[in-house]
Order: sequence, then C-alpha cells, then structure tokens
Amino acid sequence: MLIKTKAVVISAVKYQEKSLIVRCFTLSDGLKSYFVTNAFTGKKNNQKNAFFQPLNQLEIEAYHKNKGALERFKEIKLSFPYQSITSNIYKTTIAIFLSEVLHNAIKEDGKNDTLFTYLETAFNWLDHHEETSNFHLIFLLQLTRYLGFYPQNSSEYEYFELTEGVFIPFESASCLSKEQTTLFKSLIDLKFEDDQKIFTGFQRQILLNILIDYYSLNIEGFKKPKSLSVLKEVFS
Repeated sequence: MLIKTKAVVISAVKYQEKSLIVRCFTLSDGLKSYFVTNAFTGKKNNQKNAFFQPLNQLEIEAYHKNKGALERFKEIKLSFPYQSITSNIYKTTIAIFLSEVLHNAIKEDGKNDTLFTYLETAFNWLDHHEETSNFHLIFLLQLTRYLGFYPQNSSEYEYFELTEGVFIPFESASCLSKEQTTLFKSLIDLKFEDDQKIFTGFQRQILLNILIDYYSLNIEGFKKPKSLSVLKEVFS
C-alpha cells in the first residue's frame, strides 16, 4: 500500500557500506522502520543521509506492507527544514539526546495523532527560539503524558514516588527527597516559553538524573542514552 504521510526521524543506523535502516514516527502509522539503499551515493538518489538526521521532519511517500518487515520509501522531502537545530551545537546536542530517548521510549506501533502533534510542535519551537536551556527537561516530562506515566495525585505532598508516579505524604525507598521533590514540582509547572534561568546548571543536572531514573522505572527495557554525558557537559 502506498502511503503519504508526515514523519519524524527517530534514528538512522548504517547497514553495510551504503545503506541505512531508518526508524520514523509517522502520522499515519506510528512507528515504522525503513530500508534505504545507496543512502550515501548516487547523484539522482533523493534518499540521502542528510534527510535522516535526528528529529528531522519529513513528508514521505512509502510502501507499507504492514507485515513487520522493513518498509521502503518512494519519495522523501523535508516538511520543516530546520534553521538552527542543525547548526547550533546546543540544539544539535539536544536533538541527538532526545532522538536516543525516543528510540528507547516509544514502544508501541499504531497511529497516535496527539503524540505526533506534540513532537512536531515541540521541535518547531526548539528551532525557532534561542533560549532553550530547559527545553530537554520540559520535553521529557511532558512526553510522559503520551507514554502513560505523567505524575499523578496531589502535588501538595512532600515526596514524589518514582515507581508509581505519584506524590505521597511519607518517605519510601523509591521516593525523591523533599528537596528533589520541590525542584521536580518547579519543573512540572514550566512551559517552554518560561524563564530559562529558573534553574542553575547543577539543578538541571539533578532534574535530568531524576527524569532518566523515572523513565527507567516506568519503561521496560529503557536504556540510559549514550549521549547523556555529552548533554550534561554542554549544559553544565
């Protein structure tokens, strides 16, 4: 079946010398993996490696057999060419890190309009704005809404329980400390456009560690991103 749809690039892995296996989150079908032959060669080949950089937004025509095998592209073009994500070292680092998180976090196949819209809107915002120090933190927390483990219950309590994702009035083995919970509550209230200087570099490191732990406890098989150390260094 020939499908026309928007897609966000999640990952691209080199296969042998000339090909790629590209994983995308599509508007039409959710997660899809594609086999791209001659991705690095051929003057007339429009399936170039440049299309498949982390978080690129594409418009594609593709043959979907929906049999669990790798699909094939027919046509590809950028739907939203980034102006700064590909040239700004801070934003490029964020993109690499978030693509790795998405690769590990999105498990289910199937259409998910709201998640696609969130990804599209968030990455467009990142590209258009200069002050983005807290973007990755806000993005990760808000992403949990679509993954099914956004923090629940009353935030008036002093401890946040990571395994259940709820605030509780007493301390347990898998809780944040009072100080960490207070910091986490500050993040919950933030929007992308809010003051980027609300956290120090040290506080961002704490929040990032909390979020990675939260993902690890709530997503089976979630792997700590290899790019985490680079992100911490850039935003320290």
